[in-house]
Amino acid sequence: MGKSVLKDKSYAFALRIVKLQKYLANEQKEFVLSKQVLRSGTAIGALVREAEFGQSKTDFIHKLTIALKEANETDYWLSLLKDSGYITEKMYGSLAPDVNELLRLLIASVKTAKKIVKSE
Repeated sequence: MGKSVLKDKSYAFALRIVKLQKYLANEQKEFVLSKQVLRSGTAIGALVREAEFGQSKTDFIHKLTIALKEANETDYWLSLLKDSGYITEKMYGSLAPDVNELLRLLIASVKTAKKIVKSE
């Protein structure tokens, strides 16, 4: 996979999620939801990195599929944080496009990888 947009964007997103968790814990005194969004939001990049050295093409697809599920879960936690008033509409509006872009990239990557495996 090497240097990739998905790898870079998932890492940058993880950094933003770490900062969000710090804000939620320090400023909002919120500890449960913030840990959930931290776990799922940082797992995306970790799984992309794991996929990079997958044991097989099937393992690569599996890791990216799990990353896709984590991105979807992160989207859920961000919506819940917004709707419960822990983050502002502006904060949500800053993070939501990033997680949606990761979702699109992961969907495209999984589809492409599955096509390649199918054609072999």
